[in-house]
Amino acid sequence: MAKYMVTGGAGFLGINLVRYLLDRGHEVTSLDVAEFDYADVKDRVRVVTGDIRDMDKVRQAADGAEFVVHCAAALPLYSPEDIFSTDVDGTSNVLTAAEEAGADRVVHVSSTAVYGVPDHHPIFEDDPKIGVGPYGEAKIQAEEVCKAFRVKGMCVPILRPKSFVGPERLGVFAMLYDWAHDGRGFPMIGSGENRYQLLDVEDLCEVIYLCCTLDRDTVNDEFNIGAKEFGTMKADFQAVLDHAGHGKKIRSFPAGPVIFALKVLEKLKLSPLYKWVYETACQESFVSIEKAERVLGYTPKYSNKDALIRNYDWYVEHLQEFKKAKGISHRVPWSQGALALAKKLF
Repeated sequence: MAKYMVTGGAGFLGINLVRYLLDRGHEVTSLDVAEFDYADVKDRVRVVTGDIRDMDKVRQAADGAEFVVHCAAALPLYSPEDIFSTDVDGTSNVLTAAEEAGADRVVHVSSTAVYGVPDHHPIFEDDPKIGVGPYGEAKIQAEEVCKAFRVKGMCVPILRPKSFVGPERLGVFAMLYDWAHDGRGFPMIGSGENRYQLLDVEDLCEVIYLCCTLDRDTVNDEFNIGAKEFGTMKADFQAVLDHAGHGKKIRSFPAGPVIFALKVLEKLKLSPLYKWVYETACQESFVSIEKAERVLGYTPKYSNKDALIRNYDWYVEHLQEFKKAKGISHRVPWSQGALALAKKLF
């Protein structure tokens, strides 16, 4: 049995990881600014409620931890100030507290957003880092903080996962599930013939665990993480509509006019879709996972279609529980704003 501290433990990735670790007999501390409201595991988790920007709270949560997994982050819908202070300064706090506590290692969950919108695929770990917007830029800076602690002798594996889905995941994906469940088609920015890699949260939890259990020198590096099997955006999203059983189809629209309209709606705060989503949705987007397969023995179980359908089924099963939930985390459906009106046309 080992002692783990998970930042963002009340979030989508956090709760999946907390359950994963508890199932393997480990002790877990969750640090999150949000309430830890999971009745199935709450009495088995040491809960510290606080912000990773609050050093005292981070030290309290890290006390006694052997392994720290840093999942907490401010999402792109937050203000630039909150993004940088959380994702960069907060990361520094977590690493400092882990170092003071004598933790064996800190697994940092970064993002493929560090690559921006590249001009080639697949993307490899040593490709240029050109973040899009404050979120991508902050993630790059956070990785630099991690590397500075490596120089000091810490083991800090850095994972760059593709967008991941699975139980507890809502956010922007809830719009697809909502339209599919209600018997609507779904719009696609561009032709939808671009390949877009996703990731199941269970596969991400497994690779995090590998980074905590394999040899320190082996894991002290950067790794891209994604599904091994994935198709085009249109084909993978159509699988959800087919699974919903209403006979509806994905409908493609010219990318230029749609992106322009979404930019206007974003500026007017009438759409939950931010720049990273609508500017990459019609582009090829996939990373090489060969390094993680070779070095870590990473073997993803789920394809894009598997992951999306598994998430959709969870959505339908729990629909009444979060129907009135509001917010901008991945655990609640984001308000569709003006896009809810477009749903009537499909």
